[in-house]
Amino acid sequence: MPHMDRPSTRTPTALVVIPGTGSDADHVTRAFGHAAAMLGVELVALEPTPDLVAGHRRGLERAAVEHDSVLVGGVSIGAAIALEWALADTGDRCAGVFAALPAWSGDADSALAAASARATADAMERDGLDATVTAMAASSPDWLAAELSRSWGRLHPEVIGQLRDAADYSAPTPEQITRLTVPLALVAAPDDAIHPIAVARTWHDAAPRSALVEVTLEGWGRDPALLGDSCLAAYTRLSR
Repeated sequence: MPHMDRPSTRTPTALVVIPGTGSDADHVTRAFGHAAAMLGVELVALEPTPDLVAGHRRGLERAAVEHDSVLVGGVSIGAAIALEWALADTGDRCAGVFAALPAWSGDADSALAAASARATADAMERDGLDATVTAMAASSPDWLAAELSRSWGRLHPEVIGQLRDAADYSAPTPEQITRLTVPLALVAAPDDAIHPIAVARTWHDAAPRSALVEVTLEGWGRDPALLGDSCLAAYTRLSR
């Protein structure tokens, strides 16, 4: 059930979305483009920069300056950076957060996603891009192998530093999330070990107004827009 006390009074004019580590604007455009169209707002998909976290923070600030009110969101670390920005926003610029597949809260020391990012960066430096892609594809579903092969190839070699930057990121804690003043729309998959659904449930329990939609990895692989559409469904429940 959603946590609710009052609906948001902010009307967004843009949905600003951040990709997960090793991914890019192309993926979050496919993931959130339909949701933005259904909302009737502009989609702003951020591209990763060499200084991954700081670059996305700058991108969120630019979008907030250019629009009256923004929804912010993203996938994995993108969801965490968006939530961090919403928590810090004191200008009444944020209308809500679309958080898809959050990977950890607080420090990343024990997070599987952070360990995977470090291991991938190590492999790229040690073995090269092609060998790392081949190893990844051998143990991944076809759709995920195709997606990461595309984005890693496009972002290499900067992706190595981006992976390390992400693995050092400290995400919002449950205690911090209790101070969120806008709706938090979450989507997570019970069968996703890299993005444990326990993290999404912890965020959901901590936020004053939140809703969580559960999906499957197979469903996400078949239709990337499932992430954005599920966030929109959660946000709509909170806005009624």
